[in-house]
Amino acid sequence: MSQYLENLSTRIQELLGDKVRNARLALGELTVELAREDLAQSCLALRDDAACRFEQLIDLCGVDYLEYGDGAWTGPRFAVVYHLLSVSLNQRVRLRVFLDDDAPVLASVNDVWSSANWFEREAFDLYGIIFEGHPDLRRILTDYGFVGHPFRKDFPLVGLVEMRYDADRQRVVYEPTSTEERNNVPRIIREEPNLHG
Repeated sequence: MSQYLENLSTRIQELLGDKVRNARLALGELTVELAREDLAQSCLALRDDAACRFEQLIDLCGVDYLEYGDGAWTGPRFAVVYHLLSVSLNQRVRLRVFLDDDAPVLASVNDVWSSANWFEREAFDLYGIIFEGHPDLRRILTDYGFVGHPFRKDFPLVGLVEMRYDADRQRVVYEPTSTEERNNVPRIIREEPNLHG
């Protein structure tokens, strides 16, 4: 298995050359790190090369590395991870592109794999990652008036307003929260051991 992945890693590095920033084999999986500006061209090459044939984009997701590992992380804050599959050659690869701005922007791969359409919209909605060239980049999981990106690690978990659908007005309304803060730390009560027999 590892020889097979090493061969695939070698082929991808030959194909993409200096566009590959890092290629790592771990836990039986190959992860290739690319520069932001090389992503679209590299994806096209990985799809069309006879030894790679990654015809399908299985998944695309955003990652927020804010304070990753208890503040030990000094790298870029965001990344986009692509999972590619070659059905004809029965092989997989993971691509990762780091983005280091608060308003991360990356080229859309919708022209390479049409399945990227909804995945990119989801990453935009939840992480605020903007995909340039996407045909219809808008929210899909949160409300049309929603502010912020809920999968960012600095997104507030407690707020002063809550959202609900008002049937009388036939629209979503925001109101002050009706919840009370509570302590969710479990209370542990231990029974005294019976020392007297």
